[in-house]
Amino acid sequence: MDSSPEDCDWLLYPVEWFMFGTVVCSWTKIYFQRSELYILSAVLRAVMTLFLCSVSQGLTVQVEDMRIRATYSQRKRIPITEGFLEVKDGGKWRQICNEEWTEMNSRVICGMYGFPGVKRFNTRPYKLLAKRRKKNYWGFSVNCTGNEANLADCKLGREIELKGNSTCGQGMPVVVSCVPGRAFAPSVSTGFRKQPLVRLRGGAMIGEGRVEVLKNGEWGTVCDDNWNIRAATVVCRELGFGSAKEALTGARLGQGIGLVHMNEVECSGFEKSLTECYFNRDALGCSHEEDAAVRCNVPAMGFHTRLRLSGGRNPYEGRVEVLAEKNGTLAWGTVCSDNWGTMEAMVVCRQLGLGFASHAFQETWYWGGESSADTVVMSGVRCSGTELTLDQCLHHGKHIQCAKGGGRFSAGVSCTQTAPDLVLNAQVVEQTTYLEDRPMYALQCAQEENCLSSSADKADPTSYRRLLRFSSQIHNNGQSDFRPRAAHHSWIWHECHRHYHSMEVFTHYDLLSLNGTKVAEGHKASFCLEDSNCDEGIQKRYECANFGAQGITVGCWDTYRHDIDCQWIDITDIKPGDYIFQVVINPNYEVAESDYTNNVMKCRSRYDGQRIWMYNCRIGETFISYPHIKG
Repeated sequence: MDSSPEDCDWLLYPVEWFMFGTVVCSWTKIYFQRSELYILSAVLRAVMTLFLCSVSQGLTVQVEDMRIRATYSQRKRIPITEGFLEVKDGGKWRQICNEEWTEMNSRVICGMYGFPGVKRFNTRPYKLLAKRRKKNYWGFSVNCTGNEANLADCKLGREIELKGNSTCGQGMPVVVSCVPGRAFAPSVSTGFRKQPLVRLRGGAMIGEGRVEVLKNGEWGTVCDDNWNIRAATVVCRELGFGSAKEALTGARLGQGIGLVHMNEVECSGFEKSLTECYFNRDALGCSHEEDAAVRCNVPAMGFHTRLRLSGGRNPYEGRVEVLAEKNGTLAWGTVCSDNWGTMEAMVVCRQLGLGFASHAFQETWYWGGESSADTVVMSGVRCSGTELTLDQCLHHGKHIQCAKGGGRFSAGVSCTQTAPDLVLNAQVVEQTTYLEDRPMYALQCAQEENCLSSSADKADPTSYRRLLRFSSQIHNNGQSDFRPRAAHHSWIWHECHRHYHSMEVFTHYDLLSLNGTKVAEGHKASFCLEDSNCDEGIQKRYECANFGAQGITVGCWDTYRHDIDCQWIDITDIKPGDYIFQVVINPNYEVAESDYTNNVMKCRSRYDGQRIWMYNCRIGETFISYPHIKG
């Protein structure tokens, strides 16, 4: 017999739903037979508990902010690698109880802050501090697998019962301690490979770039099939960074050259090197249009606080000013522009997080900076281009020497998010090399342009010069067009050849002995930078006819044929033997590029006095003897 509601007792039962760390309650009126009230209430509570547990386990951690709060003695250290972990929720900073905290949780936190690993720490001082401090615990535990790129990807753990000072009675607030990568460590770091099998190229910022791996002594790229955040994080940690922010596909950070070494990479996320992950060695169908890249979390080093650009028309340009100690206090001052060039400008732009340098300026009178910062505080700056900060470059230190005296001659830069990247086609050089004996009377223009060896100055006009000829095909694999630094009006007219030179030295051609000594040389002025051919779907933009604009479009290449003047090395005085043939593009770094390491090509060559053989041509680092992945 059914009962009506009037014959029953009822119970208002709170139904709890966990949403993003917040408890939301709704009240539901449920009717029971009086005799069954106690039993049904107990059953309902058990069912609801199971339901709530299953719901909360499926939710991820959602907090407003997070920080590693260093102890007072460690707050001045850069980077901060150790301290109490605090999360901001409901507008308040809260600690997390460490009763269920794991090393995998710490691994995720360290990765977020740009650190590749976790290390042990002395718990005693933290326990003493925790006893003295007022605590405000967050209401949940956290469950991370260690593979997550962010705490927000971790699962929400069980609810912590908040009991004031008695909360987390068997534990204390969570402390994390991270290992910095060698580049960011205050002292020499240990535990990382001295020679990683992976490198990044073409990135505008610290910790980003196209992924390249070393195999059989040759660097090659990774195909983006199946490329994901786990594989990207393995790369980042291997290089001393934290976890990956992004796993980039489609050659987003420029196309590489040479072989594609890895395809369909699958990582667990805990490998020490990308080469330990499973991958398909068959890269058929993969082109450099599918080169994989990464963006990594890097430590907060405060680099941008020690340097600024002043007086520019936009935040990407201006006079370079550095924060230096002056009479016992820190003050802003300028940098002497003596020998200031592209490499130095590259370091400045990277330090400020502004990307690549587009120009380096030795005069900045048109950028009126603050007069209080006019004093030169840094001189003699020499950078290799790989430094993280300007003060890591060679410089005079406290003994300032500046012949120009600063002022209007202070150093300046302009920065850009993209840059070109010139690469020589090594195969074309190998396939087009030959010898030609050419009479001196036919080389007058070439001699005027210094394209012959010095012995030609005293040579008989009826004598012959032996020329090592070859074609060069120069590709722009970057993300912006390669343009001459000099404007039209400053190009130099060469009457003999009847053309303009937009760059006086565009390439160096050298023949070296096996020990690296230069035995013969040549050079090529860029009399005509243009798009000879382009990849499918890309339009030519530059041609030299009618004094047109010069440059090389992204995805296009400029071909210097073997049969034009100066496309050679004069080897008239060279004895038969084994040599190294070297070509360097943009050797004076006149134009900024995203990667200068691929501007050099070296070949082995053998000359028997009548014939020459060119073989084993490589781009970038050659004859490498580092350990590498097996083919």
